[in-house]
Amino acid sequence: MKTYKIAIVGAGPSGYFSALALQNLESESLHFKIDLFERLPTPYGLVRSGVAPDHPKIKSVAKVFEKISDHVRFRLVANVEIGHDIPLEALKNHYDAVVLAVGTSKGRSLGIPGENLSNSWSSAEFVPWYNGHPDFQNLQVDLSGKRAVVVGAGNVALDIARILTISAEELKSTDISTKALNALFNSNLEEIRVVCRRGPEKVAFTTPELRELEKLEGFNISMGSVDLREITLLMQKIDDKHEKAKLDFFHAVASRPLVANRKTLKFCFNQRPIRLEGTKKVETVVLSGMESEEKVHAELVVSAIGYEIEKSLGLTSEGSRFRNVDGEISENLYVVGWAKRGPSGVIGTNKSDAAEVMHRLTASLEKRDPKMGLGELPALQDLPVVDLEGWRRIDEKERMRGENEGRIRSKIYEIDELLAVSSAPSR
Repeated sequence: MKTYKIAIVGAGPSGYFSALALQNLESESLHFKIDLFERLPTPYGLVRSGVAPDHPKIKSVAKVFEKISDHVRFRLVANVEIGHDIPLEALKNHYDAVVLAVGTSKGRSLGIPGENLSNSWSSAEFVPWYNGHPDFQNLQVDLSGKRAVVVGAGNVALDIARILTISAEELKSTDISTKALNALFNSNLEEIRVVCRRGPEKVAFTTPELRELEKLEGFNISMGSVDLREITLLMQKIDDKHEKAKLDFFHAVASRPLVANRKTLKFCFNQRPIRLEGTKKVETVVLSGMESEEKVHAELVVSAIGYEIEKSLGLTSEGSRFRNVDGEISENLYVVGWAKRGPSGVIGTNKSDAAEVMHRLTASLEKRDPKMGLGELPALQDLPVVDLEGWRRIDEKERMRGENEGRIRSKIYEIDELLAVSSAPSR
């Protein structure tokens, strides 16, 4: 019987699916002892801090993660930051293999003047703010203005626009951050513009996400400068079924009459921001269109144009590349998820991705004997580790608080409180 010790860094979908792939590869002669490391006291990554709060079905993948956690040779090591609390090199020396599943937390920059004005955010800041991520609860998000501009044509942009548009009452029962919920209850926003640099047939919004908007009530959907006639002409020219499905949606909403005194979600196509203006805070967004420029008064801007892979854990772009399409960086160092392939795909994409890399890892390990007699990683003895039971105490507390408030969950986002509930010592 061979038992290999594996360290997985990052307790998001890629990390859990890597653990699942290894568990599925076990046999009578091959076992894996898995330690899943997470910087925060809470696991689940983007499932907890990235998925929109009004999408509980997507969040239900956490039930799969719970089953993975129940495996006898699985251990959660949360509230431990690799590269800060423990050097990556120490993991490589102690474990038979290390899997990096850390993703990315940096939003892609618009690269325009004024982007650093107050109340201009990237989706990498704004989304975790409304999802209760501890690192982003001190953001001074101001929803007191009349208009917001969301830049982007993907599902993240659509999530942000929808959260800003629907009534706070509809979000009251979800696990949205309490701070964000209070801000939305006091919001003065009347119009949310979604600015897309391409035409309606070329946007990256998926059809199911668009169709969801049709089911929601209480606000207008406007097509901006694209009228019903233009959409009809496009539909006659296009054969691609996905593009046609998107145009069907836009045709349907363009046919609706606008209702007075309702908040409006406005799609603006073939435009891009070229600068933000304001004294200290965003006041105006200058948009460049196909033939002209437009100045739009807006007091909130959120860019959702993708994410950047950050150099991390001492890895550089030469030699040991952080982003590696094959998944294998060195003899006992592997990478999965966004860190491997770039910020693309949905949660389910990580499952097949992780399985492929774990097959490669297993094939490599079986050529050598496991490291023996190393015991516990010494550095862990002095760290305030949140283990699986600690996380379950946090989970139970959040659910109980939510039940008392008529919500699915009321998240705890102060680190000291999370540690106190988990019974881990404070730093």
